[in-house]
Amino acid sequence: MSICILFLHSCAVTRDVLAILPPPGQDPDSIPKNYFLVDEKVDVIGRPAVIRLEKGETLPDIARHFSLGINTLAAANPAVDVWVPGAGDRIVLPLSFILPEADREGIVINLAAMRLFSFRKKGNLQAVATYPVGVGTAERPTPKGLMSITRKKFQPTWYVPASIAADHREKGDPLPAMVPPGPLNPLGEHALYLSESGYLIHGTNKPASIGLRASNGCIRLYPEDIKQLFDTTPVKTPVRIMNQPYLIGRRNGMIYLEAHTPFEESSTAELKKVYAKLKKIEKNTGLTLDWDKVEKVLAETRGIPVVISASGAGGETAVAETIKLRHPLALYGQPQVPEFRIDAWYVLAATMRDTVEACRLAAILNHQGPQIPARVLSKSGRHRVLAGPFHNEGEAKNASKRLRIDLEIDGILVAPVQHE
Repeated sequence: MSICILFLHSCAVTRDVLAILPPPGQDPDSIPKNYFLVDEKVDVIGRPAVIRLEKGETLPDIARHFSLGINTLAAANPAVDVWVPGAGDRIVLPLSFILPEADREGIVINLAAMRLFSFRKKGNLQAVATYPVGVGTAERPTPKGLMSITRKKFQPTWYVPASIAADHREKGDPLPAMVPPGPLNPLGEHALYLSESGYLIHGTNKPASIGLRASNGCIRLYPEDIKQLFDTTPVKTPVRIMNQPYLIGRRNGMIYLEAHTPFEESSTAELKKVYAKLKKIEKNTGLTLDWDKVEKVLAETRGIPVVISASGAGGETAVAETIKLRHPLALYGQPQVPEFRIDAWYVLAATMRDTVEACRLAAILNHQGPQIPARVLSKSGRHRVLAGPFHNEGEAKNASKRLRIDLEIDGILVAPVQHE
């Protein structure tokens, strides 16, 4: 079924470009995001930052540019709409991290924080590279334990596991036995194979899933992050995967606490552990901990390291000093919507009365992997979410199928305008 429509005015969901002078603030490219040099006795790295959003941006756009997972960015900004935030909203960038409690060797992955840390010796200091990750779902969790990298592959072929093939057949979306390198390959361009059979650390064609429990057990990274990790990680590197929702660390004589929403199966036990550790620290060091603050941090689970020990003269404040950043000239990896063309095919995904909900759906479509380009066209109080443009009917039908399979949306094909 297809229909033919033409709208002369549209409300684009892409970012407006304004010719204004840059506001005061630090250069956004100058702040450390992935690489730190620290003393072995230091547990806390980085500094949080703040930035103002511009029109049409989403939290996944900001997350990718600053190498953050959507889990931590959303937790740090609980009052901000993930998909339709307000222009000018002040966003906290949680670019400070407490290192996991583990041997600082090779790769360490903290499932609860959805963060990977790679350790290397550099003289008397420790070089730490860190990246956000996506992990396995509750039904197909990422395995924990000590493993190693057995091999590396650029442009890997994906051999579809039987369980995933069965899932797709049930949804009416059968997969081939193997998927070659390319935009449809969920492994992305780089893969590190683990000694735990069937599990990998790899890239992704779904960048908006970083910071979510969305994989079938593998560890996925942004394409640009996995390339860095791939280039610097030799075969036989040890990999430790653990689950630490509550992290305690020291820096400059202060005790920090960082809390993430725990996986349901571990919440009670992990809370008991962290309280026991904090009481032991207070007893052994003579430091006084602010237990009201401890309870607040554990309850809010915002994923930001907070000082919980009393600060003396010159000590750090409750949250490490926040850096104010200028807005980047462009956000890396932000989806772009091609110009509207009346001679192209489209898919009408939805018609709504609420403009915010229409913009939300368009943003979600633009962040699918691969992207389904979408915009909002408004007329007479009705807001139509239109996916496209597509070069031909076949592309439009494929997009319509993805809407149905992935999002349970029954789209309507929109044919090109025919000129007489």
